[in-house]
Amino acid sequence: MTATDASAPTALDVVRALDERADPVRAAGSQGFFKTGPGEYGEGDVFLGVTVPATRAVAKRFADLPQAEIDVLLESPVHEHRLCGLVVMVDRFRSAGRPRTRDDALRLDLHRAYLAHVRAGRVDNWDLVDASAEYLVGGIFYEIAPVPEVMPALVAEFAASDSLWERRVATLATFAAIKAGDSRPALAVAEVLVGDREDLIRKAVGWMLREVGKRVSLDDLLGFLDEYAARVPRTMLSYATEHLSAEQRAGYRAMR
Repeated sequence: MTATDASAPTALDVVRALDERADPVRAAGSQGFFKTGPGEYGEGDVFLGVTVPATRAVAKRFADLPQAEIDVLLESPVHEHRLCGLVVMVDRFRSAGRPRTRDDALRLDLHRAYLAHVRAGRVDNWDLVDASAEYLVGGIFYEIAPVPEVMPALVAEFAASDSLWERRVATLATFAAIKAGDSRPALAVAEVLVGDREDLIRKAVGWMLREVGKRVSLDDLLGFLDEYAARVPRTMLSYATEHLSAEQRAGYRAMR
Protein backbone atom coordinates (compact mmCIF):
# COMPACT_ATOMS: atom_id res chain seq x y z
CA MET A 1 0.00 0.00 0.00
CA THR A 2 1.34 3.42 -0.95
CA ALA A 3 1.50 6.40 1.36
CA THR A 4 -1.35 7.96 -0.63
CA ASP A 5 -3.50 4.86 -0.22
CA ALA A 6 -2.75 4.75 3.51
CA SER A 7 -3.93 8.33 3.95
CA ALA A 8 -7.09 7.94 1.88
CA PRO A 9 -10.36 8.30 3.82
CA THR A 10 -12.31 5.16 4.59
CA ALA A 11 -15.92 4.22 5.20
CA LEU A 12 -15.02 3.80 8.87
CA ASP A 13 -13.90 7.44 9.01
CA VAL A 14 -17.31 8.47 7.64
CA VAL A 15 -19.13 6.23 10.10
CA ARG A 16 -17.25 7.78 13.02
CA ALA A 17 -18.05 11.29 11.78
CA LEU A 18 -21.74 10.44 11.51
CA ASP A 19 -21.75 8.75 14.92
CA GLU A 20 -20.51 12.04 16.45
CA ARG A 21 -23.68 13.71 15.13
CA ALA A 22 -26.13 10.98 16.12
CA ASP A 23 -29.25 11.86 18.10
CA PRO A 24 -31.15 8.90 19.62
CA VAL A 25 -34.34 10.93 20.07
CA ARG A 26 -34.30 12.03 16.44
CA ALA A 27 -33.49 8.45 15.40
CA ALA A 28 -36.61 7.15 17.13
CA GLY A 29 -38.72 9.71 15.29
CA SER A 30 -37.13 8.81 11.98
CA GLN A 31 -37.96 5.15 12.49
CA GLY A 32 -41.63 6.09 12.44
CA PHE A 33 -41.45 8.80 9.78
CA PHE A 34 -39.72 6.50 7.31
CA LYS A 35 -42.08 3.58 8.01
CA THR A 36 -39.58 1.03 9.29
CA GLY A 37 -42.07 -1.25 11.03
CA PRO A 38 -42.99 -4.81 9.97
CA GLY A 39 -44.69 -4.81 6.57
CA GLU A 40 -44.00 -1.11 5.95
CA TYR A 41 -42.01 0.17 2.99
CA GLY A 42 -38.91 0.93 5.08
CA GLU A 43 -39.03 -2.25 7.14
CA GLY A 44 -35.78 -2.88 8.98
CA ASP A 45 -34.11 0.43 8.14
CA VAL A 46 -31.86 1.68 10.97
CA PHE A 47 -31.35 5.36 11.81
CA LEU A 48 -28.71 7.27 13.76
CA GLY A 49 -30.73 10.48 13.96
CA VAL A 50 -28.32 12.62 11.94
CA THR A 51 -29.93 15.57 10.16
CA VAL A 52 -29.72 15.82 6.38
CA PRO A 53 -27.63 19.04 6.49
CA ALA A 54 -25.20 17.36 8.89
CA THR A 55 -25.02 14.28 6.66
CA ARG A 56 -24.30 16.47 3.64
CA ALA A 57 -21.59 18.28 5.60
CA VAL A 58 -19.92 14.96 6.36
CA ALA A 59 -20.19 13.99 2.68
CA LYS A 60 -18.48 17.24 1.70
CA ARG A 61 -15.72 16.58 4.19
CA PHE A 62 -15.12 13.17 2.62
CA ALA A 63 -15.50 14.22 -1.00
CA ASP A 64 -12.43 12.18 -1.98
CA LEU A 65 -13.77 8.94 -0.52
CA PRO A 66 -12.80 6.09 -2.91
CA GLN A 67 -15.68 4.31 -4.65
CA ALA A 68 -14.83 1.04 -2.91
CA GLU A 69 -15.39 2.77 0.44
CA ILE A 70 -18.61 4.36 -0.80
CA ASP A 71 -19.76 0.86 -1.70
CA VAL A 72 -19.13 -0.19 1.90
CA LEU A 73 -21.37 2.63 3.12
CA LEU A 74 -24.12 1.64 0.69
CA GLU A 75 -23.99 -1.94 1.96
CA SER A 76 -24.64 -0.72 5.52
CA PRO A 77 -27.99 -1.29 7.24
CA VAL A 78 -27.76 2.28 8.61
CA HIS A 79 -29.77 4.81 6.63
CA GLU A 80 -27.45 7.77 7.08
CA HIS A 81 -24.45 5.70 5.96
CA ARG A 82 -26.21 4.96 2.67
CA LEU A 83 -27.42 8.56 2.26
CA CYS A 84 -23.93 9.93 2.87
CA GLY A 85 -22.45 7.55 0.29
CA LEU A 86 -25.03 8.61 -2.27
CA VAL A 87 -24.41 12.31 -1.60
CA VAL A 88 -20.68 11.81 -2.22
CA MET A 89 -21.50 10.06 -5.51
CA VAL A 90 -23.91 12.78 -6.61
CA ASP A 91 -21.50 15.58 -5.74
CA ARG A 92 -18.75 13.80 -7.67
CA PHE A 93 -21.07 13.23 -10.63
CA ARG A 94 -22.12 16.86 -10.75
CA SER A 95 -18.53 18.09 -10.47
CA ALA A 96 -17.54 15.79 -13.34
CA GLY A 97 -20.27 17.36 -15.46
CA ARG A 98 -19.01 20.92 -15.19
CA PRO A 99 -17.35 22.28 -18.35
CA ARG A 100 -13.92 22.76 -16.79
CA THR A 101 -13.87 19.39 -15.01
CA ARG A 102 -15.99 17.32 -17.39
CA ASP A 103 -15.16 13.63 -17.12
CA ASP A 104 -17.76 11.52 -18.89
CA ALA A 105 -15.90 8.29 -18.12
CA LEU A 106 -16.17 9.01 -14.39
CA ARG A 107 -19.83 9.95 -14.74
CA LEU A 108 -20.55 6.66 -16.49
CA ASP A 109 -18.66 4.72 -13.80
CA LEU A 110 -20.73 6.43 -11.11
CA HIS A 111 -23.92 5.68 -13.03
CA ARG A 112 -23.02 2.00 -13.30
CA ALA A 113 -22.07 1.75 -9.63
CA TYR A 114 -25.36 3.38 -8.69
CA LEU A 115 -27.38 0.96 -10.81
CA ALA A 116 -25.68 -1.96 -9.11
CA HIS A 117 -26.75 -0.65 -5.72
CA VAL A 118 -30.30 0.10 -6.90
CA ARG A 119 -30.66 -3.42 -8.28
CA ALA A 120 -29.24 -4.85 -5.05
CA GLY A 121 -31.98 -3.07 -3.09
CA ARG A 122 -29.70 -0.67 -1.25
CA VAL A 123 -31.30 2.58 -2.50
CA ASP A 124 -34.39 1.65 -0.58
CA ASN A 125 -36.20 4.65 0.80
CA TRP A 126 -37.78 7.65 -0.86
CA ASP A 127 -35.25 10.20 0.35
CA LEU A 128 -32.36 8.07 -0.93
CA VAL A 129 -33.96 7.87 -4.37
CA ASP A 130 -34.90 11.54 -4.44
CA ALA A 131 -31.36 12.63 -3.55
CA SER A 132 -29.74 10.57 -6.29
CA ALA A 133 -31.85 9.37 -9.23
CA GLU A 134 -32.20 12.76 -10.93
CA TYR A 135 -28.43 12.92 -11.28
CA LEU A 136 -27.06 9.39 -11.40
CA VAL A 137 -29.71 8.20 -13.88
CA GLY A 138 -31.32 11.34 -15.26
CA GLY A 139 -27.97 13.06 -15.67
CA ILE A 140 -26.88 10.32 -18.06
CA PHE A 141 -30.01 10.19 -20.21
CA TYR A 142 -31.72 13.56 -19.92
CA GLU A 143 -29.15 16.22 -19.19
CA ILE A 144 -29.43 17.76 -22.65
CA ALA A 145 -32.90 18.08 -24.18
CA PRO A 146 -34.34 16.89 -26.45
CA VAL A 147 -32.96 13.36 -26.11
CA PRO A 148 -33.03 10.74 -28.88
CA GLU A 149 -34.90 8.27 -26.68
CA VAL A 150 -37.70 9.57 -24.51
CA MET A 151 -37.70 6.36 -22.47
CA PRO A 152 -34.35 4.54 -22.70
CA ALA A 153 -34.41 0.80 -22.06
CA LEU A 154 -33.17 1.23 -18.50
CA VAL A 155 -35.87 3.76 -17.58
CA ALA A 156 -38.53 1.58 -19.22
CA GLU A 157 -37.22 -1.42 -17.28
CA PHE A 158 -37.37 0.42 -13.97
CA ALA A 159 -40.79 1.94 -14.68
CA ALA A 160 -42.18 -1.56 -15.24
CA SER A 161 -40.32 -3.10 -12.29
CA ASP A 162 -41.95 -4.89 -9.38
CA SER A 163 -39.63 -2.88 -7.13
CA LEU A 164 -41.19 0.22 -5.64
CA TRP A 165 -37.78 1.87 -5.49
CA GLU A 166 -36.85 1.12 -9.09
CA ARG A 167 -40.15 2.64 -10.22
CA ARG A 168 -39.42 5.73 -8.13
CA VAL A 169 -35.93 5.92 -9.65
CA ALA A 170 -37.48 5.90 -13.14
CA THR A 171 -39.86 8.67 -12.11
CA LEU A 172 -37.30 10.93 -10.42
CA ALA A 173 -34.79 10.44 -13.24
CA THR A 174 -37.11 12.47 -15.47
CA PHE A 175 -36.58 15.54 -13.28
CA ALA A 176 -33.32 16.11 -15.16
CA ALA A 177 -35.24 16.32 -18.44
CA ILE A 178 -37.84 18.63 -16.93
CA LYS A 179 -35.09 20.98 -15.76
CA ALA A 180 -33.65 20.85 -19.29
CA GLY A 181 -37.02 21.92 -20.70
CA ASP A 182 -38.21 18.54 -21.98
CA SER A 183 -41.52 17.22 -20.62
CA ARG A 184 -41.67 14.07 -22.75
CA PRO A 185 -39.80 11.65 -20.43
CA ALA A 186 -41.91 12.58 -17.41
CA LEU A 187 -45.13 12.22 -19.40
CA ALA A 188 -44.00 8.87 -20.82
CA VAL A 189 -43.20 7.47 -17.37
CA ALA A 190 -46.45 8.91 -16.00
CA GLU A 191 -48.39 7.02 -18.69
CA VAL A 192 -46.80 3.77 -17.49
CA LEU A 193 -47.38 4.48 -13.80
CA VAL A 194 -50.71 6.29 -13.89
CA GLY A 195 -52.45 3.31 -12.32
CA ASP A 196 -49.73 2.44 -9.77
CA ARG A 197 -51.09 1.33 -6.41
CA GLU A 198 -48.18 2.54 -4.27
CA ASP A 199 -48.72 5.89 -2.60
CA LEU A 200 -45.01 6.76 -2.90
CA ILE A 201 -45.22 6.32 -6.67
CA ARG A 202 -48.46 8.28 -6.94
CA LYS A 203 -46.86 11.16 -5.07
CA ALA A 204 -43.68 11.06 -7.15
CA VAL A 205 -45.52 10.95 -10.49
CA GLY A 206 -47.83 13.76 -9.40
CA TRP A 207 -44.83 15.78 -8.31
CA MET A 208 -43.13 15.37 -11.70
CA LEU A 209 -46.36 16.26 -13.51
CA ARG A 210 -46.66 19.40 -11.41
CA GLU A 211 -43.07 20.31 -12.32
CA VAL A 212 -43.87 19.81 -16.01
CA GLY A 213 -46.62 22.42 -15.74
CA LYS A 214 -44.49 24.74 -13.64
CA ARG A 215 -41.14 24.53 -15.46
CA VAL A 216 -41.83 23.37 -19.03
CA SER A 217 -45.36 23.73 -20.36
CA LEU A 218 -48.72 24.16 -18.69
CA ASP A 219 -50.32 22.96 -21.93
CA ASP A 220 -48.35 19.69 -21.68
CA LEU A 221 -49.65 19.11 -18.16
CA LEU A 222 -53.23 19.98 -19.10
CA GLY A 223 -53.04 17.76 -22.18
CA PHE A 224 -51.97 14.82 -20.03
CA LEU A 225 -54.70 15.47 -17.49
CA ASP A 226 -57.35 15.88 -20.19
CA GLU A 227 -56.51 12.38 -21.40
CA TYR A 228 -55.81 10.59 -18.13
CA ALA A 229 -57.59 12.42 -15.30
CA ALA A 230 -60.31 9.78 -15.12
CA ARG A 231 -57.63 7.20 -14.27
CA VAL A 232 -55.33 9.34 -12.13
CA PRO A 233 -55.45 8.37 -8.43
CA ARG A 234 -56.56 11.09 -6.04
CA THR A 235 -53.12 11.62 -4.48
CA MET A 236 -51.39 11.85 -7.86
CA LEU A 237 -54.02 14.27 -9.11
CA SER A 238 -53.69 16.43 -6.01
CA TYR A 239 -49.95 16.78 -6.48
CA ALA A 240 -50.20 17.34 -10.24
CA THR A 241 -52.83 20.08 -10.00
CA GLU A 242 -51.41 21.93 -6.99
CA HIS A 243 -50.63 25.09 -8.98
CA LEU A 244 -53.81 25.11 -11.06
CA SER A 245 -56.81 27.30 -10.31
CA ALA A 246 -59.48 26.04 -7.93
CA GLU A 247 -61.85 25.75 -10.90
CA GLN A 248 -59.38 23.64 -12.89
CA ARG A 249 -58.67 21.37 -9.93
CA ALA A 250 -62.38 20.83 -9.36
CA GLY A 251 -62.91 20.08 -13.03
CA TYR A 252 -60.28 17.37 -13.10
CA ARG A 253 -61.53 15.86 -9.84
CA ALA A 254 -64.98 15.65 -11.36
CA MET A 255 -63.58 13.55 -14.22
CA ARG A 256 -62.56 10.73 -11.88
